[in-house]
Amino acid sequence: MQYELAPADLALVLALHRAGTLAAAGERLGVNASTVFRMLQRLERGLGQALFERGRRGYRALELAGTLAAQAEQVEAAVEAARAAAQAQPGQAAGTVRITTTDTLLHGLLAPALAALHHAQPGLQFELHTGNELASLTRRDADIALRATARPPPHLVGRRVGPIRVALYAARGSAIRHWDQVEAGEAAWVAPDDGLPEHPSVRWRQKHFPTLQPAFRTGSVQSVAELVAAGLGVGVLPLFLAEPRRELRRLTEPLDGAETDLWLLTHPETRHLQRVHAVYSHLAQALTLD
Repeated sequence: MQYELAPADLALVLALHRAGTLAAAGERLGVNASTVFRMLQRLERGLGQALFERGRRGYRALELAGTLAAQAEQVEAAVEAARAAAQAQPGQAAGTVRITTTDTLLHGLLAPALAALHHAQPGLQFELHTGNELASLTRRDADIALRATARPPPHLVGRRVGPIRVALYAARGSAIRHWDQVEAGEAAWVAPDDGLPEHPSVRWRQKHFPTLQPAFRTGSVQSVAELVAAGLGVGVLPLFLAEPRRELRRLTEPLDGAETDLWLLTHPETRHLQRVHAVYSHLAQALTLD
């Protein structure tokens, strides 16, 4: 008899496709790695063919597994939509929306926008992932991404919010008050560390001050702003983050060649879910860099 796929089979394929390892897939399914392995063996025997290629880096989906995972995502989206519809009051969205961004964008732009949405849509909950790496919308680690990038991933959909312009800042109480002092080498620098090697501010500094060694390095632009405000040195900061802070003094006009674009992104399979659509639509209207 021909093997009949069950919902649990689709859930297994989708979990392993997204996670890439037995252990991580097991966490998604609520079972251990050996159980995932046995489930996969049973499914592959039933279908009469391999679904995944095993390698040192984990499990890579073969063609059929990719097809089944795509179908499983549609089932998952339909179930989520049904649950949200059952939970929501008329005109209200409900459920958890996972947003990935950086701490700089979270504190400078996203949090104020979410405050109004939380008041208007109390049935929504938010999981906010911050980090320099982009949590995968493809693996459904997140539903929405707010990211500074010149080239958003082609498999995602979204809108360009606008350009993130940056300038050089010092603490208002600092002895560094003019660009000439910076050019003369009188200022210590605060800069992102090696975790952000392609950040526009890093590339701009390396172009204009190729031999400069920052006195302080830190893992986020948010932390650069805090150290500059504390008087430890000068730093390149986004205008949206620095301009509202009275303790900071801008030393330059917006820097040419150091800006990037801000994008609001989501996955095509989930953008029509009521909870995701409600948050995405609100952010698309509320976020501004003016």
